[in-house]
Amino acid sequence: MDNKNKVFIATSLDGYIADKNGGLDWLQSIPNPDNDDMGYVEFTNGIDALVMGRTTFETVIGFDVPWPYNKPVFVLSNKLEEIPESHKSKAFLVKGTLTEILDQIHKKGFNRLYIDGGTTISNFLKEDLIDELVLTTIPILLGGGSSLFTELPNEQKYELIETKTYLNQIVQNRYKRKR
Repeated sequence: MDNKNKVFIATSLDGYIADKNGGLDWLQSIPNPDNDDMGYVEFTNGIDALVMGRTTFETVIGFDVPWPYNKPVFVLSNKLEEIPESHKSKAFLVKGTLTEILDQIHKKGFNRLYIDGGTTISNFLKEDLIDELVLTTIPILLGGGSSLFTELPNEQKYELIETKTYLNQIVQNRYKRKR
């Protein structure tokens, strides 16, 4: 099976994934009375596992909600010594270079990966390891915060595969890496 690394993330109009205080409340700025998942469930049905950074993992376990993933989660961290007891069967610590980590995960039979978390996505992009980007744009200017995109060693071309609009306000574009 083909190995694919995919991103599914929301940004502000000015390209931020978190506000100046690291907050995510702005993601709910458009009323969503029917709780439209905006393609998230369909997207996650097409992946085998998630790869996220420690900060994203700690943010998710800090939310006052049940663990939101039904697929294995691989957490990249050089600082974290072990996964908290409460999440040992759900999340797994991985260390090494991105290619070493991908090798470890692929050997376990997980090929279609959801790459999540600002720093992790940036690092995968820097090494040109992202195959697909699903970017959902919320119509708000945050004026600062955590940027999704950082400087890259080389330009990367993507092809627009699909555009959808949700709640008459939110635009989602799906891009495939041109290789």
